[in-house]
Amino acid sequence: MTLAPNRPFLARLLATARTELAALSALFVAAVGVLVFVEVADDMTEADGQAFDHHVLALMRPYADDPGRPWGPWWLKEAAADLTSLGGIAVLGLFALIAILFLVIQRKWLSAVLLPLGLAGGVALSEGLKAVFERERPPAAVQAVETINASFPSGHALLSTVFYLTVAVMLTRAFPKRRLKALVLGVGVVLALLVGVTRIYLGAHWASDVIAGWAVGAAWAMVLWLAAYGIDRLQRRRHAPLRDRADPA
Repeated sequence: MTLAPNRPFLARLLATARTELAALSALFVAAVGVLVFVEVADDMTEADGQAFDHHVLALMRPYADDPGRPWGPWWLKEAAADLTSLGGIAVLGLFALIAILFLVIQRKWLSAVLLPLGLAGGVALSEGLKAVFERERPPAAVQAVETINASFPSGHALLSTVFYLTVAVMLTRAFPKRRLKALVLGVGVVLALLVGVTRIYLGAHWASDVIAGWAVGAAWAMVLWLAAYGIDRLQRRRHAPLRDRADPA
């Protein structure tokens, strides 16, 4: 009997605890991403890091008489070439338009604004870091796709992680059921991983390039989520229009 009047308070307390835990988890992922990037950036200039990259490349290119042929059947190369395009600017731009339209329909105004800004920031991070490190890509003889700029970090891995992880995290707020939230988040992670793996498989990047791209992309995606979380809370207190509509109970 005494618990009945306190149920709304307990429900709000539990919801707040879950939200704060999510914020702490996002901050933790962002910090780990930065640390991993720093470590990989340092290792790639040392003998051990370079040996790791060459070892992975050798595993992907076991045919001495044909260095441009990756491991596996012919269709695996074709499939990898198709999947790697999921991290390209054109494909991500198209998907971004679709995601923004969905967010607008769901009245997630803040997410709809932050998503293109986040993707633009990811592009700036990718190009800026490439200009700083200016690392050469794997030899042209082993590349199964065309490449145009520096190698470190992998732009495809970075941008796909930023986009798919950000979209997944934002879309979880549109689905009330936990199973749907887990499915959306899992799909985002898998897509980002697939894009990065295909860059290594196709010889477009060293393994450390992709790991660094994943790390920076994950950190930036979590920074975007934290920004959305903080701005949304501030907007709700001021009753400002630029905020995500609350999910229905």
